[in-house]
Amino acid sequence: MNFRERAIIFVPYVWMILFFLIPFLIIFKISFSVTEIAIPPYSPIITFEEGAMQIILHLENYTNIFTDPDGTYMRSYLKSIQVAAFSTILCLVIGYPIAWALASAKSATRNILFILVIMPSWTSFVVRIYAWMTILKRDGIINDILMTIGVIDTPIQLLQTDLAVYIGIVYCYLPYMVLPLFSALMKVDYSLIEAAQDLGCKPVKTFFQALVPQTKSGIIAGSMLVFIPAIGEYVIPELLGGKDSILIGRILWQEFFNNRDWPLASAVAITMLTVMAIPIIWFFKNQRKGDIR
Repeated sequence: MNFRERAIIFVPYVWMILFFLIPFLIIFKISFSVTEIAIPPYSPIITFEEGAMQIILHLENYTNIFTDPDGTYMRSYLKSIQVAAFSTILCLVIGYPIAWALASAKSATRNILFILVIMPSWTSFVVRIYAWMTILKRDGIINDILMTIGVIDTPIQLLQTDLAVYIGIVYCYLPYMVLPLFSALMKVDYSLIEAAQDLGCKPVKTFFQALVPQTKSGIIAGSMLVFIPAIGEYVIPELLGGKDSILIGRILWQEFFNNRDWPLASAVAITMLTVMAIPIIWFFKNQRKGDIR
C-alpha cells in the first residue's frame, strides 16, 4: 500500500476521531460528573490534591435513568423505539413500490422520478416541518378539504398528535429508504422471478420468496438509515407532536437547556447511543458473515 492509498484511508479515520470519538468521550466523561452551579455546570471527575491525582466517578446519573419514580426516561426510550420502528415499517411499505417504479422506469423517466424523490431534501428541514404544521392545523388544507367534501362537519385534531409525528418522520426520511432499495433492485436477477412465475408461483409468493430475498441488503440498509436517526429525533416531535410525544430527543433538550443538568443529560445520551449501537452491530455482524449480499 503506497502513501497515497494510506492517505485516502487515513482521512475518514481523522474525520471519525474529530467529529465522533472526541465528542463521545467528552459526553462520556461528563456523564460521570454531578451538577454544580458553575461554568461549565458540572464537577470535574479528575482532581489533584497534595500532588496526587484523584478520579471520582458518579454512577447515580445512570441509576437515576432506571430508578426514576415517574419512569420518564424509560417511557421516553420505549416511546422513541416504538415511533422509530413503526416509522421504519411505514417507510419500507411506502418506499418499496417507489423504488420499484424507479428501477423499472426508462432512463429519462427515472431521472425525473429521482428528482421528485430528492427534491424535498433541497429545502430546509425546519421549513418542511413548518409546512406540515400549516397543512395539519385545524384550519389547514386537510381539514378544509374534508369539510368541503362533507366527510366531517367540524375540524379534527391532526396537529399535536402521534399521527402528525409519524407523517413528519415518514415524509422526511422516506428518501433514505428509497435510495438503498433502488440500488438493491437494480442488482436483482429477474430470471429467478420469471422462473418462479413459469413454475406457477403466485404473485405474492413470488414477491416474498424470489424478489425480497434479493433486496435484503437494501431493506436492512434503508431500515438502519431511517430507524437510527428517528430514535433521537427532536424537531419533528417538538413541532408536530403533542405533550404526550415525549421522545428521548425532547428529554435531552430539556435536561441540557431547561434543567441545566448536563451530567444526567449526558448519561441519557450515552444510554441512547448504546441502544442505537445494537442494530448497527447486528448489521455489520451479518454483513461480515456474508448474510447480506
